[in-house]
Amino acid sequence: MAIQLLDHSPDKSLYEQVADRIQRLIAEGTLQVGDRLPSVRKLHEQWSVSISTVLEAYRLLEDRGLIAARPQSGYYVKQPTLRAPSEPQQSTPPRKAYHVDNSLGFQVICSIRDSQTVKLGAAVPSMELLPIAALNRLTGQILRQHQVSAHEYDVPPGCEPLRHEVARRLMDAGCSITPDEIVTTNGTFESVFLALRAVTQPGDTVAIESPTYYGLLEALEILHLKALELPTHPREGLCLSDLETVLQKRRIAAVALVSNFSNPLGTCMSEPRKKQLVELLAQYEVPLIEDDIYGDLYFEGTRPKALKAFDREGLVIYCSSCSKTLSPGLRVGWSVPGRYQAKVEQLKWVINQTTAIAPQLTVAAFLANGGYDRHLRQLRRAYQSQMLRMTQAICDYFPAETRVTRPNGGHVLWVELPPGFDSLALYQTALQHHVSIAPGVIFSPSGSYNNCFRLNCGLPWSDEIDQAMQTLGELIRQQL
Repeated sequence: MAIQLLDHSPDKSLYEQVADRIQRLIAEGTLQVGDRLPSVRKLHEQWSVSISTVLEAYRLLEDRGLIAARPQSGYYVKQPTLRAPSEPQQSTPPRKAYHVDNSLGFQVICSIRDSQTVKLGAAVPSMELLPIAALNRLTGQILRQHQVSAHEYDVPPGCEPLRHEVARRLMDAGCSITPDEIVTTNGTFESVFLALRAVTQPGDTVAIESPTYYGLLEALEILHLKALELPTHPREGLCLSDLETVLQKRRIAAVALVSNFSNPLGTCMSEPRKKQLVELLAQYEVPLIEDDIYGDLYFEGTRPKALKAFDREGLVIYCSSCSKTLSPGLRVGWSVPGRYQAKVEQLKWVINQTTAIAPQLTVAAFLANGGYDRHLRQLRRAYQSQMLRMTQAICDYFPAETRVTRPNGGHVLWVELPPGFDSLALYQTALQHHVSIAPGVIFSPSGSYNNCFRLNCGLPWSDEIDQAMQTLGELIRQQL
């Protein structure tokens, strides 16, 4: 890391200048949370300052709460201590099953087409953070090596090399799955759609988190299913006592949720609660459709287990993809349908017959070559840093009464403003200023959460995003 020192100032000692320069690099995002700083000796050589000067600078940065020393390892950028805003409370949705009408969700997605808009509405990763060059090289190799077979039909369950790599990766999620138990799909959404088709009939009721991912609501709408919202806590997840009461009183065809770092709340249930949920549904023989697209995007510790890890009856239909970690455009996903595998395979063939072979082989090759874990470490650090910056911007620019979630993974934040606030009006006004958000009403079939909205933290921080957050803050204050 070759860095020029600031000009000498008579008002500051040399070690303070060194500390200030490193602090600027952290503020600008050159050094991100979790990054290792140069060793004391290396910085001494690169910057032509004494070892004692570097040590004093690092001690000063520790005092400022910006870096931390790890024994036998060095100095690392530390997660900053924020003036943390309050978190939203557990949701209290209406106790009623709704027919879904969520056309507004598609309008929000369409806003990403405008290149002039700062895309804080759609939960999309930045192409800058994805291994596009490596994937392009692998795609070229795949097409040269499989000049004919890459263009053939690939009947369900799909590409064996990909299923092998997915089965291997699922061990990290606590699942013992064989490749034969996996069905490849066109992204997570198709997995969820196939799962719903496999276990429901038109008019059935599906229990969901509240708020929930609006894409799920669109699937329920297309399949003519009713949605029953259940109280959900931003940290603890679905309220299991409410779910049990519902199961005792009425027929529920399925439960569908995002298991780890849910969209939009960022919830990650504890392992005991995950186990309790799976066992509860097994007791009533209700299938559970698990969307685990964010499971690899944890910030600290180890990967959280999937709900599928606790499934002993084959009732959990596991759904995931590489859309948030490698490439949304390749459309490579997978499902572990359990006892519903035959039905899912049949539906997959009827609906679109196949998932393209070349993208499957490309993803399989990337997972197999050992670069995926290294890429994930960098991606998780980037998302964590961006989420912290977004949270800091909310603290700096939004009203004091703003509440915001504190996820430990993923890349979305849920913002709650006082009752009566109109996030749909904010969405429409913000678009006029070339800023998109996702208004809260699209995450609820009952039209709840109009005082809330979701923000995407999947984009590298920039002056443009900072200005967009200032604009949102000003528009919010005008409405309040």
